[in-house]
Amino acid sequence: MSITSAFVLYAVIWFMTYFIAIPIRLKTQGDMGEVMEGTHAGAPEHHNLKKKAWITTAVATVLWAAITWIILSGWISVDDFDWTKSLPPVS
Repeated sequence: MSITSAFVLYAVIWFMTYFIAIPIRLKTQGDMGEVMEGTHAGAPEHHNLKKKAWITTAVATVLWAAITWIILSGWISVDDFDWTKSLPPVS
């Protein structure tokens, strides 16, 4: 795995984790009972994005380390996903 691949893997894991974390404990204007005129009731009132970003970074780092170890150890390789045997052999 090259450095670029490792960075892309981390970015994908981070954003997937962040998009999962955003709606957790989200308080909307409708939940709070104070919908401002011109906004939707589902608009966030308290979102705590900074705290969620830090938690996401911690979780994504642990997941990235585990997945990177699995890839680098050879436990899972590209050949495991070549069900049609159309890829050339890796030398």
